[in-house]
Amino acid sequence: MTGLREALEARQVGIYFATVLAAAALGAAVPGTAALEAAINPALALMLFATFLQVPLADLGRALARVRFLAALLAANFLVAPLLVLALVQTLPGDPMLRLGVLLVLLAPCIDYVVTFAHIGRADARLLLAATPVLLLAQMLLLPVYLGLFLGEAAQGLVRAEPFLHAFVWLIAVPLALAAAAQVLAGRSEGAARAVRGLGLLPVPATAVVLFVVVASVTPQLGLALEGAVRALPLYLAYAVAAPLLGWGVARLAGLEAPAGRAVAFSAGTRNSLVVLPLAFAVPGGAPLLPAIIVLQTLVELAASLAYMRLIPRLGARALTPPPDSPGG
Repeated sequence: MTGLREALEARQVGIYFATVLAAAALGAAVPGTAALEAAINPALALMLFATFLQVPLADLGRALARVRFLAALLAANFLVAPLLVLALVQTLPGDPMLRLGVLLVLLAPCIDYVVTFAHIGRADARLLLAATPVLLLAQMLLLPVYLGLFLGEAAQGLVRAEPFLHAFVWLIAVPLALAAAAQVLAGRSEGAARAVRGLGLLPVPATAVVLFVVVASVTPQLGLALEGAVRALPLYLAYAVAAPLLGWGVARLAGLEAPAGRAVAFSAGTRNSLVVLPLAFAVPGGAPLLPAIIVLQTLVELAASLAYMRLIPRLGARALTPPPDSPGG
């Protein structure tokens, strides 16, 4: 079973690209795939349950105790990245809907496939995995704040509190509680432990299912929104280049060791496009432009991740040297 899991993780980028192509072909050829939109939230909940299940409760506690790593991770994603996004979004036309789509996706750090990308890229993936609940909670709390700041009065008519509350309950609280309960049961029953080990195969297939449902449901609408969405392409490319370097800079300032610093760089560069998509669907009049903008970022990010996995391991070839046995690093 471990071998199968490792094989899935090693081939996940290819699996995701193949899934996207198959979903796009289905969405273009078969009318009615937009109805798959209703399956996005359940698929996301399954994916996040599988992700949280990989976070041992003890590791979560240790990650929270790594104060300098957590501070650098949060600073990179919720201070430095928003400033970069604010600068980049000024290059877009003044269309509030276009800017909203870009802000939604670029202000939310990834909490799923980034962990395996980071592992392949010689980053401390266990630290990043353990911090995923914190990252998801922080973005659900801060996204409405940043949208209000960056969009001003335009946000009042576009951003509502209900989708964020719904996302918090069904994409954070419920999957995290179920994952914690499963781990407790696994500690008391060998049968439950075997079941949890079997569920360890889920992260890559569950993410592929989410990608398939998302792309297949959005593809029929892309023709109506492609011209508007493509305006965001140069901005996405600029973000993909700048964000990991800024994340690495934050890690250096925090004095993190090289693997932890690479984890911050991966996190800064990789966004949570799949989880914010339901928020986009909830915006009045947001379709088809908002989903198209977000799916375009997903495609750019998957391509950029191939470069990250080759280039980010070169960061810190002469590793940073924090004080030994420091509880904060």
